[in-house]
Amino acid sequence: MNDWTIAIIKVVFIWSWTLLIATIMTWVERRGSALIQDRLGPNIAGPFGLFQPLADGIKLFTKEEFAPKHAHKILFTLGPVLFAVQAFSAYAVIPFGDKIVINAKEIVLQVADVNIGFLFVLAVGSLAVYGFVVGGWGSNNKYSLLGGLRATAQLLSYEVPLGLAMLAVCMTYSSFSLREISLDQAGTFLGFLPNWGFFKQPLGFLVFLVAAFAEANRVPFDLPEAESELVAGYHTEYGGMRLGLYLFGEYVNLYTLSALMVTIYFGAWHLPYIDMSAYLSPFAYGIASFVVFFLKCAFFLWLFVWVRWTIPRFRFDQLMGLGWKSLIPLGLLNLFVTAFFIQISL
Repeated sequence: MNDWTIAIIKVVFIWSWTLLIATIMTWVERRGSALIQDRLGPNIAGPFGLFQPLADGIKLFTKEEFAPKHAHKILFTLGPVLFAVQAFSAYAVIPFGDKIVINAKEIVLQVADVNIGFLFVLAVGSLAVYGFVVGGWGSNNKYSLLGGLRATAQLLSYEVPLGLAMLAVCMTYSSFSLREISLDQAGTFLGFLPNWGFFKQPLGFLVFLVAAFAEANRVPFDLPEAESELVAGYHTEYGGMRLGLYLFGEYVNLYTLSALMVTIYFGAWHLPYIDMSAYLSPFAYGIASFVVFFLKCAFFLWLFVWVRWTIPRFRFDQLMGLGWKSLIPLGLLNLFVTAFFIQISL
């Protein structure tokens, strides 16, 4: 296979895999909330309700595509498309495994290994705000517009600490490439700790985790939707697959953020104190690295669900205060401390 064929296969695989995870997460969300709230959840459509995501998909595809009479038709359609496209694009630079060997050819398990992967994720992620504000404005609905404006303020505020946390990791591993950061996390740190970003950047991870919840619009940071206040906010007027793009985009964002946390803080595909490549064939090692990476992502996907059904929503002033008065100062402090230790170690 030539390089173009391999690249196309990787793109198709990761898009299909991400869609599958987003679909499964709709079931995990419902069953997880039922477990936390001591109820059954979906249990009729197939065993344990496993066919519920299929039923949801059929409903969204066959539901009438309604648009308000005075909505701006182009912007109304463009909003969910902008949100969904950025959600899928950000995963392109995240390594989902090490490499696999097929017929003596090494295939890196990453769609695009660019040396500015950190900047690419931030740049593409920032486009999500356009999906919210364009959809809210195009709906010609005051609740939708207010939800879009809330989303703008929230995402712009929390992208700053998110970027500061990632920048500290890049300084620690001296690279903007997410693959190089992943490779550098092999081995141990201080002789006994895994050489993971979490152990080198514990404060940065805390800042990143809180900012990730805000970037994903998840409880306790779901102020752009806030059903009790805004009647679902920016997507109040949406139905059918237009609404489906927003809903799927949210779960794709969750997977992307989980994969990003695993990549820069939890050793990517590396296991602590175990070198899988020493015990497995090159092909089996590639498969194992993908499985390990996904299992780590699965933990954070469950964490997003767990927190949503455990912690109540913040007020908007509390949301903005946490970002500007706490997370950004902590992010700057972490960046300063990281730079200080790098300087004295030279």
